[in-house]
Amino acid sequence: MTQPTNGSLLQPDYVPGEPVERHFADADLVWTDDEQKQIATFRSEYPTNDGAVMKVLWMAQNKFSWLPPDVIQFVANTIEVPYAKVYGVATFYTQYFKEKKGKFVLDICTCFGCQVCGGYDILHYLEEKLGIEKGQTTDDGLFTIQEAECLGACGSAPMLQVTNGPYVHNLTKEKVDGLIVDLKADKMPGFQSVTLPQDETDLGGNRRSDTEAVTEYQTPPVSETIH
Repeated sequence: MTQPTNGSLLQPDYVPGEPVERHFADADLVWTDDEQKQIATFRSEYPTNDGAVMKVLWMAQNKFSWLPPDVIQFVANTIEVPYAKVYGVATFYTQYFKEKKGKFVLDICTCFGCQVCGGYDILHYLEEKLGIEKGQTTDDGLFTIQEAECLGACGSAPMLQVTNGPYVHNLTKEKVDGLIVDLKADKMPGFQSVTLPQDETDLGGNRRSDTEAVTEYQTPPVSETIH
């Protein structure tokens, strides 16, 4: 895959001579002055422009909600890096959305640790509650459900992550119900620190000063469903 020289947008299934799919008008593919200053800062932090790829892709996703080929090309043009390289980064990480998602993306961990503690139980409960299957988005555009590999919170399984942001730990059906109600009201969960037994015994509990809530360690449940 090569960088087009005529300014056209290249996508994974691009065929020379055929029109390329567009999702945003040229007038939308612009950075504000503040965003341009931030991008300049990112570029200054690395010896070469491609070091800033991930940060600028993240900015673009926050701005446009997802990363279709024209937005990937926009990022490539911005930091003067070949499209193929930016596309490779965007498609390597699942946190970059290459398809339209709901306003709230619920990544339920079903890796082994969470799986044996009820990860699939929570996934199936959410599928039933929202009337969609994993990989799908609700008709109102609010929720997308996805499976996730290990999110590094095995001690508070089962758990999920909301739109690449806050974790929700020690999930139960009741906790899921409350989360959905809050998200429908545009209330995102706050950062919560989950202490470990040694923290509670030797260190007096939470060691973080930037947390909105603290949850003491609890023994995870045993899953009803193992895949």
